[in-house]
Order: sequence, then structure tokens, then C-alpha cells
Amino acid sequence: MSNPHVSQWREDILGPDFMNCEINFGPDPEGEGEAIASLVRYLPEGEPTPKDWASRRAILWVPGMTDYFFHAHLAHDLHEAGYAFYALDLRKCGRARVGNQRWHYSNDFRHYFPDLNAALDILSTEHSGVVPLAHSTGGLITALWADHLATNDSARHDQLDGIILNSPWLDMMYPRPLVVMGKPIVNLAGKLFPRLAIPGGNLGSYGSSLHISRHGTWEFDTVMKPLGGHPKYLGWLREVLRNQAKVHRNKIDVRVPVLTLCSAHSLLGKPYSAAADSADIVLDIEQIKRWAPQLGQEVTVRSIQGARHDVFLSTPYPLEEAMMITSNWLSRL
Repeated sequence: MSNPHVSQWREDILGPDFMNCEINFGPDPEGEGEAIASLVRYLPEGEPTPKDWASRRAILWVPGMTDYFFHAHLAHDLHEAGYAFYALDLRKCGRARVGNQRWHYSNDFRHYFPDLNAALDILSTEHSGVVPLAHSTGGLITALWADHLATNDSARHDQLDGIILNSPWLDMMYPRPLVVMGKPIVNLAGKLFPRLAIPGGNLGSYGSSLHISRHGTWEFDTVMKPLGGHPKYLGWLREVLRNQAKVHRNKIDVRVPVLTLCSAHSLLGKPYSAAADSADIVLDIEQIKRWAPQLGQEVTVRSIQGARHDVFLSTPYPLEEAMMITSNWLSRL
């Protein structure tokens, strides 16, 4: 692939405190037009650039499936704590989707590596080190990428100071016999019919727990993050299972310190109720606690009472705890 083209910084959809630039990688390897990532930077308008800007460690938010960056509160808090905050909407996600591309579709998660490489290169020219903060499927992708850098690109890997995983998706949250029986079927069908849409995975209860129009307090674009989730495809599910299996076989080693945050409680397969506001209603947190320690040699797992699937979209008290744990861990790196 040729060197990506990086556009000029311009005002982001989140307002004047945020800027974004597009990173164009040329033709999408999956045949869906142009592959573009969108890098967002937080720097409050009207404030001078901090004198310590170059010495600040950069935090790079990486979204999960059916997600994009809108967490302005997180950017503000980490900026105030002394970090430079950036976020990356990966190709076909959020700001980076072009035309009629399938939202978040990928049949090979290695296709995301150029997006992460480009963001890392941009941040490394400005800052003293980089810590990705990756959510859900983005956590799985980021772990794969860090493992790849450790083995194949030591210069880039040296720019990684650590990784924060926000409820990473490391296993299927369904009954084990169903998963065991389904894997060979998905593997074959996903290879033959990668773009076949599949049922299930509805996130309606989760979306309803978050959005201000339903039961939540957060405002976000429901086109980029629909309450019921984006469509899923067989080729994408096959790739999820393939890479989760690498984690289970202990084939991933990110070789940097890792902080894994998750809720203290899961509540799966239920319609919305008030209990959904204080639990992970998307993933099984016991699976997170089981598999996260296999991602590296120095992994800290912290479960937060009352946290949601995205711990940084929790209600005030668990959100405050998540921020405190994150800041303390970063200060010790």
C-alpha cells in the first residue's frame, strides 16, 4: 500500500474544541471504495497550546463495533489531567465511512493496522509516547495490532507506552455448547458468503440505556451509532472468532503494560430495565476477566461496580471511578 494521504486539520462535528483530519489509504482492499480513517484531536479553542504539549503522553481512543468517538467529557478530563487526547474512527466507522460502505465491515482485521500505524506515526511526531484506549471489538483489534508491531515493527512498537482496554471483546457471550457447534459453521459459511447479513446481536437495550431520547443521558448520532446496532456479516463474525481463538490459544502478546476496565456485573439477554444502567448488557465480564490476562505479561484487570459496557458512558459514580483508575494507572506508567 502506498503512503496514506493526510488532510489538513479542520473543525470536527463535536465543535471548535475538536479538530479532525482524514487519512486516505486509497482503494479499500475489500472493494468498497476508498479506505479512509478519521483522526480527532482535542485542544480547547481559545486556550494557548500547553507549554508541555510535546512532552505530554498521547491517548488514542479506538472505537468498538457500532461506535464512533463522541466522548467529549473523556477528552476534557484527560486533557485536564495532563494528557494529549486523540481519537481514531477506523475505516468504515463513524466519520470515516464513505458512501454506501458496510458499517464497520471487515473480513480481515489486519486491514485496520494501516489506520492505527498512521495515527501512531502522527502522534509520535508530536508527543513523547502513545497509549491506545480501545473499546470492545476495538480492544481485540488493538491487541492484535500491538502483537503484530512487537513481532514485525519494533520501531513503532517502541512508541507504545501501554494499552487501556475498555470492556474488550475476547470471547463469544453465548452458551458454550452453542459456540462450539457454531464455530465450524461460521468458519465455512463466512468464507463462502462473507457479506451475508446475519441476525442477532441486537443492541436495542444497550442503546436505550445510553441515549438521551430513551433512558440515558448521552447524546450521540444515531446514524453512526444506531440504538439497535449496525448490521453484522458472516465474514466479519468469522474474523472475530478467528482472532478470539488466537487469544484463547495464548498467541497474542502485546508486550506493554495493559489496564483492562470492565463492569462488575453482566446482565445479558434481558429487555431494558433500570438494572441495565449499572451492568454490562453486551458482554460477559467473567470472560473478560478470564482472557484479558493472556494478552501480555503485565495486565491489570479492574472491575467497576455499576459500570456499563462502555465504562466511560456509565452513570456518574462508576464513571468517576473509571476515570480515577485510568489516571492513577497512567501516572504509574
